[in-house]
Amino acid sequence: MTAAGTAPGTVWITGAGSGIGRATALRFLRAGAVVAGTARRAETLDSLAAEAAGCTGRFHALPADLTEAAATAAVVRRIETEIGPVRLALLNAGTHRPMPGRDFSAATLRQLLEANVMTAANGIEAVLPAMLARRSGQIAIVASLAGYGGLPTAAAYGAGKAALINMAEALRLDLEGSGVAVRLVNPGFVKTPLTDRNRFPMPFLMPVEAAAARLWQALEYGRQFEIVFPWQFALIMKALRLLPYPAYFPLVRRATG
Repeated sequence: MTAAGTAPGTVWITGAGSGIGRATALRFLRAGAVVAGTARRAETLDSLAAEAAGCTGRFHALPADLTEAAATAAVVRRIETEIGPVRLALLNAGTHRPMPGRDFSAATLRQLLEANVMTAANGIEAVLPAMLARRSGQIAIVASLAGYGGLPTAAAYGAGKAALINMAEALRLDLEGSGVAVRLVNPGFVKTPLTDRNRFPMPFLMPVEAAAARLWQALEYGRQFEIVFPWQFALIMKALRLLPYPAYFPLVRRATG
């Protein structure tokens, strides 16, 4: 790879209007990359474009509802024909909504699966054929450490993140040798507008700029399948994942109660 951020091709970032997506887009732009950013609300992308005006990279705002497969495919066609081939798709679009078990709602689960899982699936379907034809490209799927195991109020959110983890693992196996790299991104607590809504202690809360720098470094220079941050919280969640249920449930209750 050439100097940071200068590899040929376009970096497509979904959920670019806020949070990790926005901060990572700015990190790529400061390094000189060509970035296409997609979010549902055009005004968030306009704000990002204004902030990126002083960067050495070029930013293209492409608002769309990525829960719609046709709209997602149209965005990718526009990038490929008007901006340049997608070298990296950072599929980061998503949201969070707590759902206490006593208020279980199939409608809430469906909404979060659409926002968090189907946006990624639509993105993969849209970028993968051209990447396979070129035998080159990188798809980074943003899940969460919450997908490692069940957590209170996360029956909907965690289910979607667990689905993304499983999907990324399966694609990593299926696409081996194709020239297309699949990466899994599992953040912990990062200070964003979504986590600002939380009313409980968030261990090892990470500034969004630090998370973006870690993600940029790993995507541009790393080769590992899974990218996790902050590492301290990741170690805790990985350890909990290995425990038998009689140990797992009391420890999680104690940690979150």
